Amino acid sequence: MSSPSPPSQPSFDIVLWGATGFTGKLVAEYLAKHGGDTRWAIAGRNRNKLEQLRDALAPALANDHQLPIIVGDSHDAASLDAMVKQCKVVVSTVGPFAKYGSELVAACVRHGRDYCDITGEVHWVRSMIDQHHQAAKTSGARIVHCCGFDSIPSDLGTLLLQQEGIKRYGSPFNQVNFYVIKARGGFSGGTAASMLNLFEQLERTPSLRRSLANPYVLNPKGERHGLDTRDQMGVRYDSDVPGFTAPFVMAAVNTRVVRRSNALLNYRYGHDFRYRETMCFKPSAKGLASAAAITTALVAFMAAAALPITRKQLQQRLLPAPGEGPTQQQRDKGMFEVLLIGKGTGDDGAPTQLRAKVAGNKDPGYGETCKMLAESALCLAHDRELPTDGGILTPASCMGLVLVERLRRAGITFSV
Repeated sequence: MSSPSPPSQPSFDIVLWGATGFTGKLVAEYLAKHGGDTRWAIAGRNRNKLEQLRDALAPALANDHQLPIIVGDSHDAASLDAMVKQCKVVVSTVGPFAKYGSELVAACVRHGRDYCDITGEVHWVRSMIDQHHQAAKTSGARIVHCCGFDSIPSDLGTLLLQQEGIKRYGSPFNQVNFYVIKARGGFSGGTAASMLNLFEQLERTPSLRRSLANPYVLNPKGERHGLDTRDQMGVRYDSDVPGFTAPFVMAAVNTRVVRRSNALLNYRYGHDFRYRETMCFKPSAKGLASAAAITTALVAFMAAAALPITRKQLQQRLLPAPGEGPTQQQRDKGMFEVLLIGKGTGDDGAPTQLRAKVAGNKDPGYGETCKMLAESALCLAHDRELPTDGGILTPASCMGLVLVERLRRAGITFSV
C-alpha cells in the first residue's frame, strides 16, 4: 500500500455514506436532530435521491443550513479518495459490506481517516483485518466495524461489567454470559441481503465455513485460540438466570467481536476469559416451548439459506427488498433488554458475580442502531479522550466507556 497522504484540514467532521438507504436515512435524521455544531455531509451515488433527502431534512437543521452533498461510487477509488479527504470520519450504512465496503475502508486507511459502520459480516471484517490493520496503524486511521445492535450492547456491556468487576474485586470475570431477555423489532432488505450474501460466499468458498466456525476468528494472528467452543445451537436450561436458553442469531458476530476486544485491550479480561450469548425464556413449559420454537426456526432458516433454490425463494417471497424495513410505528414499538452475568474469583479467592443490563426503548436493529452508529461517529469526530492509535478496532477497544456515556445520554441504558 502507498504511504498515507499528508494531513489536511477537512471540510467536514462526518460524511454519511449511503445516506439514502433505509438505515442511512435514519442516521441522517438522528444527526440532523442531535448533531449540534457538527459539520457533516450526506453522500451516495444518486444525486437526485440525495437532494430529496436534503430537502426532507432541512426543517430539522439549524439556521436554514443547507446540507452538503457528495456523489461517489463504491467501486470508484478516485471518487472515494476525493470524499474521504474532505472529512474526519466516514460513517457507512452501505451493505452488503463484502460487496460494497472494501474500497471505502481502503481509502480511509490510505488517508488516515476514521471510519465506522454497522456490518455484521464476520468474514468481511476478517478480510479487512488481514488487508489493512498494519497500514491503518501506520496512517492513524481508526476503523471500527460493528457499531450497531451487533455488537455494541455485547462489546460495551462486557467492558462495563469487567471494569466494575476489576474495581470491586481486583480482578476481571473469567466468564461472562450474555442473555437476550426481551427483544421486539424487524429487519430491512439491506440486512436480508447481507445475510444471503454470506451464504452465497460460503457456497463459492467452502473453506470459509471452517474459518467462521473458529470462535476466535477475529483475533490477531497467532492468538486465534482459547477456551471457548462453538456457539450454542440447542436448547439448554441455565440456573444462573434461571430459564431455558436458545441460540441467538447474532452470537456468531458478537462473541467474536468481544474476544477481539479482549485481545486488543492486552487481555484485560484475562487469557482464560470465556464468553457466550443466548436468548433466555422463562423456566416453565411455555418457556421451554418458546426456546424450542426459536431453535427450530433458526435451523430451518439456515438450511433454506444454504441452498440456491430455497435461498432465492426466501429473497422473493419472505424477506424485505432492499430499501424496505420496519415502519416508524413499528420502530417506535420496538425495544430490547439484555442481561450480562459476570462470574469469577476475587483476589481473596472468593467467588465473585455481577450483573449488567443494556436496554433500549426502540427497535434494536434500526431505532437504536441508528443512534449507536451516529453516536459512534460523533465520538470519533469530537471526543479527544479516545486512544489515537489506528487499526481495525472494536467499539470497546477504540471508544470504550466514552461511548457508553454518550449512549446513556442518548437514552440507552447501561447499568451494573
